[in-house]
Amino acid sequence: MAILNFRRKTAAAAPVGDKAQVEAFLKNYSIEVMPRTAEKVEDFRTLLPAGTRVYIAHIDGTPIEDMVATAKRINAEGFPVMPHFPARIIKDKATLGDWIARYQGEADVKQALLLGGGVATPAGDFDNSMQLIETGLFDGFDRLHVAGHPEGNKDIDPDGSDKNVMQALKWKQAFSERTDAKMAMATQFCFEAKPVIDWVNRLNAEGIDIPVHIGVAGPAKLQTLIKFAIACGVGPSLKVLQKRAMDVTKLLLPYEPTDFVGELAAHKAANPGFGIESVHFFPLGGIKTNATWAIENGGASAKPVAA
Repeated sequence: MAILNFRRKTAAAAPVGDKAQVEAFLKNYSIEVMPRTAEKVEDFRTLLPAGTRVYIAHIDGTPIEDMVATAKRINAEGFPVMPHFPARIIKDKATLGDWIARYQGEADVKQALLLGGGVATPAGDFDNSMQLIETGLFDGFDRLHVAGHPEGNKDIDPDGSDKNVMQALKWKQAFSERTDAKMAMATQFCFEAKPVIDWVNRLNAEGIDIPVHIGVAGPAKLQTLIKFAIACGVGPSLKVLQKRAMDVTKLLLPYEPTDFVGELAAHKAANPGFGIESVHFFPLGGIKTNATWAIENGGASAKPVAA
């Protein structure tokens, strides 16, 4: 049995990045919900600033009717919605066309996140987001976002490299240069700033300038975050959580992304051309908890509509 060394609790370190930098970095952030989590929010206008983009995650097994109803409700409250289209859970082009028609007809959807999806075996004809794009069914959308993986993706590159991921991103870069839709790359959540900075700089060196919307895990219990991080394939930055879990003074405290966001905000302030355009929150500890943290750290830019 390991023996824990209890230490006297020291004063908390000052957050990295000053308040103005963090507020500027959080401006126009987006957030992700699922139909079942959205049901717990009585009115998104009491939590989110005007114009907040709300992604709607489509987990395998969720009926399309629930997805469309959630999009319709959030759109009616005044927020642009961006539903996920996971290629591997979509049976065929006819199914994809039906989903798009429902979203457009019932919820005025004009934005979409296209991704491969986490299931191991495709349900039908599609395996990746490029195949979805090639159908032409998203022509006319205002925005098309794709997935980004700052720490790699073992589903795409089982050998641990990023060869296939980079090849796909170069294809998407070429598409971004010929489409009228605005594009961005919404990434998996991470916990360490330096690898993210290095990855964004490498994208630029490879000629990929699709704006990055960096994934940030919202405040949550440490055990919850570790569980989600392992399930979602978070890479080396998982060690940040594991190190925290070994510190008895922090074990029972909720994780907050203050340092991670602060370091990225400071880097962006010092390098205005840096490729991160926005923050995308994964509210793993609850939407209200995440929105409250954003309000407290984002100042006036994060005030909810109904404030």
